[in-house]
Amino acid sequence: MDQAQIESLGYAVRKSKVKSCLILKEGRLIFQYYKSNKIRDNLQRINSCTKSIVSILIGIAIEKGFIPSVDMTMEHYFPDIMNSLEDSRKKAISIEHLLTMSVGLDWPEFGEWNHMPPMCTRDVVKFVFDRPLVDEPGTRMNYNSGCSHVLSAILKKATGMKTSVFADKYLFEPLGIDKDYHWFEDANGINYGSDGLRLLPYDMAKFGQLFLQEGIWKEKEIISAEWIRRSTEPYLLTYDYIGHYAFHWWVAKIDPNHDDFTLNNKMFFAMGLNGQFIIVIPSLQTVVVFTSTLDNTIKPLDFVREFIVKSMGN
Repeated sequence: MDQAQIESLGYAVRKSKVKSCLILKEGRLIFQYYKSNKIRDNLQRINSCTKSIVSILIGIAIEKGFIPSVDMTMEHYFPDIMNSLEDSRKKAISIEHLLTMSVGLDWPEFGEWNHMPPMCTRDVVKFVFDRPLVDEPGTRMNYNSGCSHVLSAILKKATGMKTSVFADKYLFEPLGIDKDYHWFEDANGINYGSDGLRLLPYDMAKFGQLFLQEGIWKEKEIISAEWIRRSTEPYLLTYDYIGHYAFHWWVAKIDPNHDDFTLNNKMFFAMGLNGQFIIVIPSLQTVVVFTSTLDNTIKPLDFVREFIVKSMGN
């Protein structure tokens, strides 16, 4: 690595509102910055990075046989809600539509709601599906935290376990995250799939490393390489300044000026409001984690492109 670039990264994060920054290269921690020991040792808000972890759990639930496939529709999981709706087209919304946020519902989260959807209602799932349908499902991605919460509700229904309990058994404990987390719930005891998880910064990096290792952790398959591939394929593009959306993971070009979307020019990431990131760069065998209180949520992507990628350019 180019030491000058790494020193520049250190200076940039220190003068910003970044709370922590970790870089793993081929599984080894090669850079770490914490604004204080308290941030290193205490659970951090990861905001919408929670969504990407819910996606992993959906994949595990499918592979373990709890959920038949991503083609399962809402009529199967929420018949009472679906049968009470005036617009019967909503019954055809599938798990894949939820994962790709292409449900077609009116959801101005990046508009008039200013990133804060009113999800403090008693029945969040019903609130989501009560929204009017404005697009055919599967045709357009529109950022929707409600999709993620519905996925958590599906996990609870399909497995008979809270999302956090299912995660403990099949994901967190295998990764060595042994109760070092907190996951908030709604009024019905459903873990918030949108933004409810709190983790240690180093534990965030484990999810990125799991994906780099194609789902293998300590010689055991946690999630299949095929699910990881599907989760990080660039499906739908709505927000040019961020990148394509996949199965609750974002996918972007390392160099946006290049037209190609090859492995050498691809990174994928979990992203949360105010600059929470788990970034995976397969061509560099690198995982980068940020926790922050940044006003510009996507600023860490600039840090990656300006300093980290350049530091490994040779």
